[in-house]
Amino acid sequence: MAPAVSGRAWALYALMAVLWGIPYLFIKEAVDSLTPAAVVAGRTLLGAAVLLPIALRRRALRPALALWPWVLAFGATEMAGPFLLLGHAEQTLPSGLTGLLVATVPLFATGIALVRGDRSALSPARAVGLVVGFAGLVVIVAGPGLAVAEPAQALGAIAQVLLVALLYAIAPFIIATKLAHVPALGTITLSLLAVGLAYLPFALLTQHELPTVRSGLSLVALGILCTALAFLGFFALIGEVGPVRAPLFTYVNPVVAILLGVLLLGEPLSPGLLLGFPLVLIGCWFAATGGRLRLRRQAPPFAR
Repeated sequence: MAPAVSGRAWALYALMAVLWGIPYLFIKEAVDSLTPAAVVAGRTLLGAAVLLPIALRRRALRPALALWPWVLAFGATEMAGPFLLLGHAEQTLPSGLTGLLVATVPLFATGIALVRGDRSALSPARAVGLVVGFAGLVVIVAGPGLAVAEPAQALGAIAQVLLVALLYAIAPFIIATKLAHVPALGTITLSLLAVGLAYLPFALLTQHELPTVRSGLSLVALGILCTALAFLGFFALIGEVGPVRAPLFTYVNPVVAILLGVLLLGEPLSPGLLLGFPLVLIGCWFAATGGRLRLRRQAPPFAR
């Protein structure tokens, strides 16, 4: 039976659903006048600049440097690969479809857990939750959300996003098994800095025009909100619920993206959203809790 979920974990789920639900909008705006490599470099370096003074003051970098190969592995699976692939994919795919594909992360995470011998990852109630949540996403983005101008080109973009989902599923296991006792702030800062510096030459070589104001502001939001702040919340969530259930907020991410379009851009509120949103919430609850209502009193230890 899945352990009960604490109130703090639910708050972190909600935070991550928002912070990693809005990047699809910002990435779409950023790649309008920035290359994918420039978006990755700018996003990660800006996030590192925000966190570096705090990490230095708290002396959080030294423990991360001691395990630098695993820190770089985390940076590659959670940042370097996914950020670039999403930038390329969103030049072709609509945000709704991108969000739906990324929402397969919990399915990949469950598969990884099963391979590692964790049979509780596929208890009946949690399995039903995964299916119901994904069905809700299909309902939400069906129809116009799945329409693409060039289906042949879209196949490559879809493959890129599914690879992103796989990488996103692997990253929490690296944290939980190899970096659990490293301060989260040190791991995040070092990863962002390494990825940003690695992509900076490619950004300078590929970016041949000044970005628009909208692209620039979107990049700033990506760096501060969706990277620096979001990763701190993500590490805290892994510490609360573990690497298998932590990615479940990705089911809500595309819903957040669609709601932002309705509220900020005046996009129509489709019947699919009204029907699918409750399915997503119900599916996430069952997948996260196994149907339990009681809140957990104490969270397991995890380095902050």
